[in-house]
Amino acid sequence: MSAEHPLAERVDNLVYEPVQVHDHGVDLTVSAIYEVAAPGRLDFGGDELEDADFEPHPTELRNPDDDYEWWHLEGGQYVLQHNEFLTDLEEPALLQPRNDLLARGGSHPSVRVRSHLPLVPLSVADGGIRIKENARVSTLVSAATTEP
Repeated sequence: MSAEHPLAERVDNLVYEPVQVHDHGVDLTVSAIYEVAAPGRLDFGGDELEDADFEPHPTELRNPDDDYEWWHLEGGQYVLQHNEFLTDLEEPALLQPRNDLLARGGSHPSVRVRSHLPLVPLSVADGGIRIKENARVSTLVSAATTEP
C-alpha cells in the first residue's frame, strides 16, 4: 500500500502511484528531454517574446529486449518535460530535483508551481548521465514544508 500525500490528488498521469507517492511528496517522471535548436527571444515589454525551438534528444535501447529506452546525455544544458500533469492547487507547491538525480551529476532548478508543470532546464555535469524513460527525476512537495 502506498503512502498518502495531499498533492497526489492534484497530480494526473502518474506512471506507478505506489512508488511515486510517499509521505514527503510525489515523485515525477521524465517523458521527454529536448535540446534547444534555435534561441527564443525575451524583451522588456513582451512584444518580441518568442519561444525557443526544441528538438527531442534521441533515445536508444540499452539491451535489444528492453521495453524502455535511455537518453545518453553529455555534459551541458537540456530541457526536461514530465509525464505528469498538475491540476490547480489551492496553495503553491515546490518542484525540486530528486536526490538521485543530483547524486549522478544532473540538476534542475527548484520552481514554485500552482497550475501546471513547466518545462525545466536540465543541467548535466561534464561526465554526462544516462536517464531511462519514465525515470523519477523530480519531487513535488508542499511549499509550506520547505519553509523554516
